[in-house]
Amino acid sequence: MSFVLAQTAQFPEQVTTNQLVQNVVYASGAVGAIMVLVGLILIDAGGLRRRSIANAVAEKFVGFFIGFAVYFLIGFSLWAAQYMRPFYGSSWEAMVETAKLFWAGGSLSNDLAQNVDPAVWPALNSFQIFIFFLACFAGLINVLLHFAVSERMKPIAFYITCAVATVVSSALSYATWGSSGWLTNEGFHDFFGVGFVYMFTGGMALVFVWAYGRRPGMYAAHAKVAEYRTPNQGLVMAGVAIVFAGLPMVILSCLYFFDPEALAVSVTMADTSVGIAFNNYGMAWAGGTLAGAAIAYATKKYSYIALGAFGGYVAGAVAMDVYKPWQMFLVAAGAPFVALAIYELMKKRGIDEHKLIPLFVGCGAYGMIMVGLISAGTPKGGYAGYDAPWDFQHAEISLVMQLIGIAVILGAGIGTALVLTLIFRLFGGLRHDDDAQADGLDSAIWGLEPDVQPIGEHESKVGSASGGH
Repeated sequence: MSFVLAQTAQFPEQVTTNQLVQNVVYASGAVGAIMVLVGLILIDAGGLRRRSIANAVAEKFVGFFIGFAVYFLIGFSLWAAQYMRPFYGSSWEAMVETAKLFWAGGSLSNDLAQNVDPAVWPALNSFQIFIFFLACFAGLINVLLHFAVSERMKPIAFYITCAVATVVSSALSYATWGSSGWLTNEGFHDFFGVGFVYMFTGGMALVFVWAYGRRPGMYAAHAKVAEYRTPNQGLVMAGVAIVFAGLPMVILSCLYFFDPEALAVSVTMADTSVGIAFNNYGMAWAGGTLAGAAIAYATKKYSYIALGAFGGYVAGAVAMDVYKPWQMFLVAAGAPFVALAIYELMKKRGIDEHKLIPLFVGCGAYGMIMVGLISAGTPKGGYAGYDAPWDFQHAEISLVMQLIGIAVILGAGIGTALVLTLIFRLFGGLRHDDDAQADGLDSAIWGLEPDVQPIGEHESKVGSASGGH
């Protein structure tokens, strides 16, 4: 018996084999982003006190899907509006019209690709998959932000922050990640989205760590917690390895492929190739990890291996499309020293934040400055087939635009967190008190008891007297 599948597509050019291959590329990026979520949760589980791990993982998981859902609701339309700018009189009008098409109830968010005329929106399947792909990163922004407020911010405050951060970061991606947005069309360069994903959360962390203070036992003993001890640094490194494993497909999804021969350009419209982007990704991790390992062995501080790896990656992710691999290695190898300087300064001042500020603010800004120095003059921006001032590769990477981008991105993060902090303080601050933190939020919120007791003053003295046995 044979079956004949009737061709029902009104616009078959929307569902060709070539389109399917590109769809698979972008779908694989979403899978990679979910692997990053798994790695970040493992890093969290290895780096927090056992008495608060379950609550922290739950908050990260819920925060991820708040970002995911809000991005589906409105976030994607904010980012995609940059590609509608040439067709409308103002950026605001472009945003409004794109929102009508791509909000959660919009026609292009819900229509079958084969039923949509390519003259209205070509490659619709890929754009619909991009909603899922970028929604994962909207969720990851909240997961990363939680590292800066974990064990301190109450759940309701964090979840409100997640929704607000998703909207603001989506608007920021319109300006800083792509090829036709406000800054990118003028020459600002960010291959991976370091600005709206990492530096934005780092800017928010600058405010939140000031507003929410230190955790009990961090830098100073508490009656119930003599010192803050992390349970499993090996688990942290396992999480780092999973993040490394998940990101290559994300890197591939930051490329556009033009017919007829799938010529690769980056999302910024800079010339690149798949092999160069992947090799630069590997060299970013290699340079950061090896420099971080050197610092770790010199200082006897284990955490610098992970900090170095992430620092090299964050600094290099800005320019994985335009660097040569040897340039990437050298830039990435410098990043851990930036993280070291910032982290040690924060320790001296007793600031309880060990990830976002050294890595995302410090190494992120360093990476953006370096690409402005090394790759100045590289053509990028615009989009294929567009007319001036959005014509293909009309702009050039410049140090001035990188500095402007840093100011805009950090300003957006700092401003968003300041407004939220002022609002939260009207409702009592929404911070867990020190006793609840010391006893552990697993017990305070969920009634869960781990297999350990807090390290209190009495236990610390007994341990010292008995030699720690």
